[in-house]
Amino acid sequence: MFHRTGPAALKPGLGNTRALLEVLGEPHENFRSIHIAGTNGKGSTSHIIASILRAAGYRVGLYTSPHVKDLRERIRINGKMIPRERVIAFVKKHKKEFERIKPSFFEMMVGLAFDHFSRNKVDIAVIETGLGGRLDSTNVLDPELSVITNISYDHTNLLGKTLRRIAEEKGGIIKESGLVVIGEKQKDSWPVFRRIAKKKNADLRSAEDAYRISNLRNVWSKGKLCLQCDISVKGTRRVFRDVKCDLPGYYQAKNIRTALLAVELLSRHRNLKINLRHAGEGLYNVMKNTGLRGRWEVLRQHPAVIADVAHNEAGMKAVLEMLEETPHENLHIIFGVVGDKSPVRLLKRLPKEAFYHFCRANIERAMPVDELVKRAGKYGLHGVCYPDVKQALKGARAMAGKKDLVLVTGSVFVVAEVM
Repeated sequence: MFHRTGPAALKPGLGNTRALLEVLGEPHENFRSIHIAGTNGKGSTSHIIASILRAAGYRVGLYTSPHVKDLRERIRINGKMIPRERVIAFVKKHKKEFERIKPSFFEMMVGLAFDHFSRNKVDIAVIETGLGGRLDSTNVLDPELSVITNISYDHTNLLGKTLRRIAEEKGGIIKESGLVVIGEKQKDSWPVFRRIAKKKNADLRSAEDAYRISNLRNVWSKGKLCLQCDISVKGTRRVFRDVKCDLPGYYQAKNIRTALLAVELLSRHRNLKINLRHAGEGLYNVMKNTGLRGRWEVLRQHPAVIADVAHNEAGMKAVLEMLEETPHENLHIIFGVVGDKSPVRLLKRLPKEAFYHFCRANIERAMPVDELVKRAGKYGLHGVCYPDVKQALKGARAMAGKKDLVLVTGSVFVVAEVM
């Protein structure tokens, strides 16, 4: 499984997925879909779009990865995880075909998701790519809309070492005569997407050109921390003030903008009935409607323990922006990474004034803690090390004062164990 062992378990290409879907009766042809790729923000954007669609009264399937605690988090309908019994029945029924086709864990999960959505007659499904786009198992869809949030450095050993090369892989989800939303108009990736769209006669739109989000602030509303902002439609005088999203953090503004353009185009060009009230309700209830976790999530208070699954340079940049806006005295960071990706870009960004609690998640991919401490020391990051995440959490909470902040980050697996 890629989730456990990394690149060695990856099976790029669509052959296995197509063979599996043929066995299942081509379930992906039985529902409408939205396909989402990107380096950062694709998970949050997927959840925001799904929440707005649910607020509009649609029965919405949602497929995302990775999971935090339970693999069933990856497959939801209107926020409810796929039942355990359904997972077990699926594997039992198709075990012989699995042994013949030899799909990866991810390919099996894609087949399970599409089968579940088809059986339960979802109106539309929001499907997040796993890795890249062109060769990703999910790229068998003929979606109503394709979304690419942004391009940054991640999985460079698999997707390419330049932003243009990574953009080529992510741009592989753009379909012939399709409708495409690009979240961030970046100088390295925008020309790549424009060229692919032109070649495929696709209608390419930029979220940056459509909406402007301003007056950002994090506020408490009815017991939950929200991002509040003003949203203006570029080229008009329309301004929506004090819009709240229950995913706090300034970095979510880009995801909100991308999601809003996506649902606007679905309404205008794909005959889905979505209005401003649905958008507002959906934004305010993302976690409730979809079950999203691990995005600047406040787990405890006094001292505050906050978890964020940021695990690459762009994700960490966003987390550090939130840190600056969160009052605290001393900063403790519980930190661990996987071993098959270079942590250099992360380590360069991390604050030197923090006290670090280095640890190793309980998976084969995790970087040994002594190696992590050695690498971190080169960038002026110091603290103590622990044999596991549980001990790191215990140590950080014991050391932190009531007004201090304990941040858990660096890996989805570390966040999962703390939760």
